[in-house]
Amino acid sequence: MTLSQVDEPRLETDTAYRFGYLRDFIGFGNDDVDAIHAAAVFLGRRVPGLVDAVYDKLFAYDATKRHLVPRQSGYEGPLPEGIDGVSLDHPMIEFRKQHLGRYLTRLVTDPYDARLVEYLDLVGKIHTPAAGSRTLDVPLVQMNALMGFVATALTATILSLGLERDTETRTVLAFEKLLWIQNDFISRHYQA
Repeated sequence: MTLSQVDEPRLETDTAYRFGYLRDFIGFGNDDVDAIHAAAVFLGRRVPGLVDAVYDKLFAYDATKRHLVPRQSGYEGPLPEGIDGVSLDHPMIEFRKQHLGRYLTRLVTDPYDARLVEYLDLVGKIHTPAAGSRTLDVPLVQMNALMGFVATALTATILSLGLERDTETRTVLAFEKLLWIQNDFISRHYQA
């Protein structure tokens, strides 16, 4: 086996290089991308349910619900009055749900190119004051909890589709790899 050389400082400054390293190390290949894209036809219609499940979970804990009160970047409507004033049907929550729906849709439809890599990185960054809203600063523990919930919800959804065993296995493994990559692109923005 040949020892691969990794430019570790570059991992911190070059998102494409970081993605390439993660992709290679985790084994996220073209077959995985194909499995994810093939799942779009099944998962596309389930995105609203996944989004609702995520927001139901976020609303179940004060530690996560409180982060839904500050204005989200791009939202211009009325703000809720504190944690008790935010509801699942509040216009800002509807706005946030649309963003999450677009994120999930992009994961299953977009090409895995430089634009998507930058998007995966932005998803991590916008949950910190470094991008998006300066008042939004979601702790890493909450982001990890969310990603764990999303991974489980996606897996449960895939397992409920009645796919052939081989297709089901490839799809679950592909999403598992992808979400680990996404989680890295989130946690990198929490390094001191």
